[in-house]
Amino acid sequence: MTPVSFAQNTSLAQSWMSEQVGGVNSINASSLLKDTERLVTSIEIGKMYLFTYDAKTKNLPYHDRFPLIFPFNTAKGGFYGINMHYLPHMMRAKLMDALLSLANNTLMNDTTKLKMSYEVLNGASKFGYFKPCVKHYLNSQVKSRFLSVPSHQWKTALFLPLEQFVGATKQQVHRDSKRIIQGR
Repeated sequence: MTPVSFAQNTSLAQSWMSEQVGGVNSINASSLLKDTERLVTSIEIGKMYLFTYDAKTKNLPYHDRFPLIFPFNTAKGGFYGINMHYLPHMMRAKLMDALLSLANNTLMNDTTKLKMSYEVLNGASKFGYFKPCVKHYLNSQVKSRFLSVPSHQWKTALFLPLEQFVGATKQQVHRDSKRIIQGR
């Protein structure tokens, strides 16, 4: 699989964004969640999804209302996922490159998914960027169906401006994520 090029994929993301919303120059959760062909009610471990979320624990310093995740494990009443929005774009690209090494195939089609677990991610330094991205999602707090992102569009979806942080700015979240990665 080819590495994620920041400039190339930013351009692809803008094109994809226009295509997804019929040429409109701005994108938001509401417009994407109208794509009924790709909306699903359940998730599959190792695939990529977008959805609307309202954190139950209001004492969190912040959370993302529109996560872009790779679910990697089930949990009581929900699931664990890697929310790529917690990283600045360059770190997202590096993490995505590392995650693609866990793909079950190189076809990048409907059969493609990541074979990952917390143990695998935590055990290899190439996945070092994942730590601030691990989040526990409760099914009761999912406020929309899941938008399934096709594997051939994973790299493009990384760069869409969809994060909706509550309680902090994107810049604050990214600073905190860098501190977590550096072990501070």
